[in-house]
Amino acid sequence: MSEVSVQTLSREAVVSAVLKQLDDGEAEAAAASFAIGFRYKDHGIGLEFSDKLRLTEYFQKTRELYPDSKLQTDQVFVSGDHVITQWTLHFTLTEPFFGGLKRTIPISIAGVSVASIKDGMITDWADYYDGLTSRRTALAAHFTEWIEY
Repeated sequence: MSEVSVQTLSREAVVSAVLKQLDDGEAEAAAASFAIGFRYKDHGIGLEFSDKLRLTEYFQKTRELYPDSKLQTDQVFVSGDHVITQWTLHFTLTEPFFGGLKRTIPISIAGVSVASIKDGMITDWADYYDGLTSRRTALAAHFTEWIEY
């Protein structure tokens, strides 16, 4: 009888791989690192996902709306099953301006991601940052149902 050895990435390596995949625009690969029954919560814009297809769509839409975004990892802390990543997100936002003109605004957002890892898969991920400063309302609007009364 032969044994098959399955090598599991460290908790920090799982999170680092997902962040790199997102930075490279690999939404499906990033979403594949999430376990069945996961929860992803973006506290900055008030979105929550527990379905991999919707999470993949969220990652793809983020890339579409902010194609030049770069995530800079500032510090990583590991405690038990949790990985806490302190980061800074940089991107430019182009918005309408006076008289049909457009202006480009550089945005830098400081934030923290807290991920729970079990058996090499992400079971819970929460992003914390200032939603108003991020100016990511277009992203939030894509995933929010509007109800007219």
